[in-house]
Amino acid sequence: MTRDHVVLQVLDAVRAQVLHWMLLDAASKNGTQWVSCGEPEEPQLAKVSIRAVNALGDNQVWLTREGFLEPPALYLARLHRIETPQHRWLKLKAAAPAFDAAGLRVSQRWATSKDGTRVPYFLVSHDDGGAVVPRPAILYGYGGFGHSMLPRYLKVEGVGWLTKGGVYAVANIRGGGEFGPEWHQAAVREGRHRAYEDFAAVAEALVADKVASSAHLAAEGGSNGGLLVGNMLVKYPKLFGAVVCSAPLLDMKRYDRLLAGASWVPEYGDPRNSSDWAFLRNNSPYQLVNPAVDYPSVLFLTSTRDDRVHPAHARKMAAKLEANGSVSANHTFFYESTEGGHASSSLAQYAFTAALKYRFLGKVFGLSLTS
Repeated sequence: MTRDHVVLQVLDAVRAQVLHWMLLDAASKNGTQWVSCGEPEEPQLAKVSIRAVNALGDNQVWLTREGFLEPPALYLARLHRIETPQHRWLKLKAAAPAFDAAGLRVSQRWATSKDGTRVPYFLVSHDDGGAVVPRPAILYGYGGFGHSMLPRYLKVEGVGWLTKGGVYAVANIRGGGEFGPEWHQAAVREGRHRAYEDFAAVAEALVADKVASSAHLAAEGGSNGGLLVGNMLVKYPKLFGAVVCSAPLLDMKRYDRLLAGASWVPEYGDPRNSSDWAFLRNNSPYQLVNPAVDYPSVLFLTSTRDDRVHPAHARKMAAKLEANGSVSANHTFFYESTEGGHASSSLAQYAFTAALKYRFLGKVFGLSLTS
């Protein structure tokens, strides 16, 4: 809010939109009122944040914006009176591009989940001249705690994956906050399975649309997203060719006894309560490992110093898969850093982990991602 204006950034189906109203003169014959300043701009596939420069002193606002292929940028706008509603966004500064985005495009698509719910996802793909060309793809997700998966500049993914020919997708599954509290609450406790069904539906849509084949589709997630892709591993082993599982929860029978786990009981349920364990056990990857199944290649990433999700989750899951048989054992990879915490503590550690991930995917998919 500025001296005479209200500017809102809202999400319209996970697309950013800016809405703008102006306060008319209190001395006017109609009295004090708020009036819309023209038609709203079209929703954008970007993340936008707005704040006043001086809320009481003037009508200027800062706007920051970034997209999957658009580096973060800072803009300034001077909001005008109702007679001249058009305002000009002046770009003041922008981060330097990390990679050449020529030939890449961003789109939003929809998948239909098991219960009929439409689930949106973002797709960063290559302009193949209208031809359908399946490419290696990463599908990323989180789906928990009301956290919305909004567009962000894919600096590392652009360098390590997109410019090497890969495709990148982000699923806006239930459990997140993209459509408000109801979207989140639909996938807590006994409804958690909906998040996993949503993610699987997006993966199936990518395969059906020939964006990627199952053999060249990777599921990626961390923390709660690690639990998500852990469930993809054990529930949908034929749908993915690889899984990257970072800082994951995987043993939901004991998660509440480790580190910060007890604080997540409202989200997942209480495994010490028999009625809660009845639904929790169906979403606990560690308990769902089947010795008769050959699972896709998986890379577990964790840290000795993680103070939120105990590294025992990843350690135990990797050991169980390695004991599962020759095929699963040969496809199970594990790396535990002695630095950092729940996330990387330095750029060097982050770069090393990213390089490890893309080396793994390159090995599994038969790609050269190191040049």
